[in-house]
Amino acid sequence: MSNWRLLLTRPAEECATTAAMLAEYGIQSVSLPLLAIEPLVETPEQRAILLELNRYAAVVVVSKPAARLALERLGRYWPQPPQQQAWFSVGAATGTILQQHGLDVSWPAVGDDSEALLALPQLAEALGVPEPKVLIIRGEGGREHIAETLRCRGAQVDCLELYRRYLPDYPSGTLFKTLRSERLNALVVSSGQGLLSLRELAAADWREMVELPLFVPSPRVAEMAAQMGAKRIVDCRGAGTAALLAALREYPEPAS
Repeated sequence: MSNWRLLLTRPAEECATTAAMLAEYGIQSVSLPLLAIEPLVETPEQRAILLELNRYAAVVVVSKPAARLALERLGRYWPQPPQQQAWFSVGAATGTILQQHGLDVSWPAVGDDSEALLALPQLAEALGVPEPKVLIIRGEGGREHIAETLRCRGAQVDCLELYRRYLPDYPSGTLFKTLRSERLNALVVSSGQGLLSLRELAAADWREMVELPLFVPSPRVAEMAAQMGAKRIVDCRGAGTAALLAALREYPEPAS
């Protein structure tokens, strides 16, 4: 049995999946979802993008909620998706959802962050056409680094935002009370927005929480955490459970 006792903060469904996998390795966890998902109403502009899907050389899908909502919307307009179109996902879990619907999807073999996606040779190949156009399917304001980098590479980038993430309404002090009552000894966030929600919910208790190991998905989020004063930051180089398990094996386990 591991001495780790983790706070998981992803949306509820993803927390449940991660908690079950951690339990198989004897790792205890408690879920306190700090991100809830709300689909956005389709606008005329979004409908126009979907109707002209075939003009994009590449489509990038950044999360599982984005994949599920995209497939739902595409089903209204494209019984058969455009042929010879390259699709990309940040991680295997998102890519598998798309692949199961017959899409030609590529994702990083190692790492499930923006940097790993942007390094894919298949993405460079897809952009190797005159005036390439890329569609990024995401939540509100998500993965802006991908859009900025692709624009710097000469692509025209459109973003299709299908949902928003928000911090559920918890009573004051919920986070710190959970840490104390469950004797948790580490925090896990899966995105920059998740980290911001953690900081917001912690409020004045953040000054004590910065002493705990904080597992983050990427160098970008690690930098954000450092700027917020976190003292023991562990970059998992991915938001998935496999990346978290690898980081837990490498980081010194706390005393019992």
